[in-house]
Amino acid sequence: MAYASAEARQELLDALAVAIDDIGQALADLGAAYEQLDEQNADRLEAELFGPVQVAYGRSKRTHAEFAARHGLASRAFEGSAAGLPSTGAHGFIDDAVRAAAEADGGLSALQDSPLAAEVGDVELRNGLRDVRQLLGSVRQRAQGLQRTLGR
Repeated sequence: MAYASAEARQELLDALAVAIDDIGQALADLGAAYEQLDEQNADRLEAELFGPVQVAYGRSKRTHAEFAARHGLASRAFEGSAAGLPSTGAHGFIDDAVRAAAEADGGLSALQDSPLAAEVGDVELRNGLRDVRQLLGSVRQRAQGLQRTLGR
């Protein structure tokens, strides 16, 4: 039984790692968008999108590392992602970031709803997943608000 639990916990960690990679991609895309905006819009992007996604990234990495440590599993290092070509433009980068954040949120939702989270997860893991999803939950709406004013 212990082997099955360790295997299930590793599966949880692996699923969480996929979401963390998606959040990292969203950060890279938002960083690229930031570079293409004027100061006022860049500051707004940073406050409304980059900041919350960055906090979600940090919280998800901490959740991953702490869960691994509590259960004697190996944690992994997360590398930064690269954004696309500059010709993508600020709107394109923001759209890409929204897609990546939505994929991460979807993966975390599936993880929360999976029997694994209930069977071999723990309170700290479930709280971490909830916190990250709360941070990612309004990314699309905030991005749409920002994009409506870009270029005006």
